[in-house]
Amino acid sequence: MTKDRSTAGLSRGNRSRGPRGQWLAPTGLILLALIPVLAGAARLTELTGGAVATPQNSRFLDSPVPVVTHIVSVTVYSLLGAFQFVPALRRRRAGWHRLAGRLLIPAGLLAALSGMWMAVFYPHPPGDGEILVVLRVIFGSAMVASIGLGIRGIVRRDFARHSEWMTRGYAIGVGAGTQALVLIPQSIIFGSSDELSRAVFMGAAWVINLAVAEYVIRRRAKPARRPSGRSEAAGTGRALSPSTTTPLTTTP
Repeated sequence: MTKDRSTAGLSRGNRSRGPRGQWLAPTGLILLALIPVLAGAARLTELTGGAVATPQNSRFLDSPVPVVTHIVSVTVYSLLGAFQFVPALRRRRAGWHRLAGRLLIPAGLLAALSGMWMAVFYPHPPGDGEILVVLRVIFGSAMVASIGLGIRGIVRRDFARHSEWMTRGYAIGVGAGTQALVLIPQSIIFGSSDELSRAVFMGAAWVINLAVAEYVIRRRAKPARRPSGRSEAAGTGRALSPSTTTPLTTTP
């Protein structure tokens, strides 16, 4: 059943998108991820360049390991993970897909765990209140759980479930990019230091990403309309060719 669902989603995607169209989603994800990635690169430069302590960076200078771990892991997870949404790479380069998945799983777990550690133990900057801390812990835990369920799916050879949960985990992981966008109107309307509106808008960004992920998952799971010849073969109980039953693994 799961193999049929994965194959159906793949067939449907092949008909609706050409070679160039397959790169639209990964390109958009990379552009979205570049916002926090570039901000992280600037922070790393600051930490390694002997920056003067300020109220904004003193917590990072006092304890740099968590923030460095977070920046590096988020960069790997968000940029490398975007390429897992290219169907051609999944089909034709399965070895690359599996290798990338082995890098993405620890990167995603480190990103989530280090993010929660910073939310709980770092002093709060202006605008970050207790509500935002709770939200970061909730969504960070959801990201860890999603990756864990994705691992369970691949261990059980349930490729459809693996794909679904890794997609959800990735959606949470790239939430910082969406947050950078939604915080622009928030800071204009309420001010960047308003704790309640900042927490609401940042939480909304995670919800938006998860809503998009669910749309992608449901669209991928819709059964494709089979040609009459294949339907007759299925009705008579004849086995399908190996190419039609090859599972699609997706990480995310």
